[in-house]
Amino acid sequence: MTDEVQGPGRQRRIDVVDELTPEQAAEVLELITEAAGTDGQPAVSEQGRLRLRGGSRPGVRHVLLRGEADALGGYAQLEDTDPVEAPAAEFLVRPGWRGKGHGRALGSTLLGESGKRLRVWAHGGHPAARHLAQVLGLALFRELRQLRRPLGEQALTEIAEPTWPAGVTVRTFEPGADDAAWLAVNAAAFAHHPEQGSLTQRDLDDRKAEEWFDPAGFFLAERAGRLVGFHWTKVHRAEGLGEVYVVGVHPDEQGSGLGKALTATGLRHLAGRGLPTGMLYVDADNVPAVTVYERLGFTTYETDLMYRTES
Repeated sequence: MTDEVQGPGRQRRIDVVDELTPEQAAEVLELITEAAGTDGQPAVSEQGRLRLRGGSRPGVRHVLLRGEADALGGYAQLEDTDPVEAPAAEFLVRPGWRGKGHGRALGSTLLGESGKRLRVWAHGGHPAARHLAQVLGLALFRELRQLRRPLGEQALTEIAEPTWPAGVTVRTFEPGADDAAWLAVNAAAFAHHPEQGSLTQRDLDDRKAEEWFDPAGFFLAERAGRLVGFHWTKVHRAEGLGEVYVVGVHPDEQGSGLGKALTATGLRHLAGRGLPTGMLYVDADNVPAVTVYERLGFTTYETDLMYRTES
């Protein structure tokens, strides 16, 4: 599709594609990096950035906004794989291009592509994003908090050694050998959370190929040789952050204290790596999880907001 606007700096063309070329993917990643330097965090999530490479993916579309000299000024990604929820999107405009209607044009394109059933993430919850959501007729739907706490040597004394339920042992992940079992327990643990619970072998392979992947920080809990829980940690070396990337417990083991033990194991591992700060993401309405993390010394650092159409 094409959207023409007259005036200096306002001309634009919007293309919707199912797959990015390697050159287009590189352009988009450069745009995300530049905007993150202004906004304080990437406007496209890790999952969204992984989808830029490796060819087409079922249910995923890319929206490219170009201006004069075919320069890339904006990008959006629309993911429509949830059988129940509306399609989800993330989008951004290059900092120097803002205030010219490009964000509204991208949002309107997303509404059209989704049949006006749309959910949109606003990472960091900036006022401009809140205003644009109102302009597009979107209402606040979900609040995802990033929590942080100090780590370092102090954490090794503050976070107690884990106490494991009777019969449970812990070891680290073996790439390839543990893939299928991990995908199964992840799906069971997050059956209520389609973003995490629907991860596939391709999604796992994408993450294993990333520079940050380290099986030594990927802890598996077993009972009689059966995987029943896990804590996958992630190190953001440049930022000095150790992340509680994801903690999952099989429904059969919930309430046993396994989640607490896995969380402590991962945090102590990250503290032992000399990282000064720990972080994690949690839904604000998940009161039991928020309470557990606050007792472990975490406090809210920033908030991501999701908006959606009312219909």
